[in-house]
Amino acid sequence: MRRIALINQKGGVGKTTITTNLGHALALAGHRVSVIDLDPQGQLAASYGIFRTPSKGIDQVILNDADPSTVRLGIRDMLTLIPAGAKLQEVEYRQDGGASRARLLRQALEGLMTNQAFVLFDCPPSSGLLAANAVFAADEVLIPVNGDPMSLNGLAKMLTTLKKFEPYLDRPVREWIGLNRYFPRRRLCKEIEAKLRKHFPEQLLNTSIHEAVVIAECPGIGRTIFEYKPSSRSAKEFMRLAEELLERHTESTTYSP
Repeated sequence: MRRIALINQKGGVGKTTITTNLGHALALAGHRVSVIDLDPQGQLAASYGIFRTPSKGIDQVILNDADPSTVRLGIRDMLTLIPAGAKLQEVEYRQDGGASRARLLRQALEGLMTNQAFVLFDCPPSSGLLAANAVFAADEVLIPVNGDPMSLNGLAKMLTTLKKFEPYLDRPVREWIGLNRYFPRRRLCKEIEAKLRKHFPEQLLNTSIHEAVVIAECPGIGRTIFEYKPSSRSAKEFMRLAEELLERHTESTTYSP
């Protein structure tokens, strides 16, 4: 099983969009996938067509030790969702438990996801307790980056935060960087890609997700790109992204499952 946190302290980089479509791509490729919404805004459920926000979700698992199977929803073939829940924001203000607060999610999920090939965590745009729980529960992190300088600043801050977590992790966490909302005719996008390729040659994924209207339209109707425009370039890019993550895992000599 591979547990991947989609994470970046900067908002607007496309974490939920990538979680939604990457999760479905992996499921379409024949892998059992669970997606978990760790953002209190709870947009992941709506992205899959659940517009009436579920009142219970991962919040009850973390706060009240609820059985995760009681809040897990089957949303597509081979794909399940654990929504955010109405009280997820309260996790950020939890004072009891000391350093163990960052391991609540990992402990709650132990043993539950053994039949899943992938678990994807959609993280909030912050470096708070929810993001820490995702990192401690994950084996890998995927950091989306847009083609703008502020996005690079977000990447730098995120890498610094991950570095601070390292002494407290009992296993290495593999880091991936993915270019999202990429616009190749924009010079700035090309310059940022070149910088990333120079400084992070092993972490930067080859598959970029281009800026496209069809991707922006999908959440409003609760469909993934494979349901809305299956023959589009965007659908092909998300499938290639899934394939690349599968290939990189196989080729990697540093990743420890």
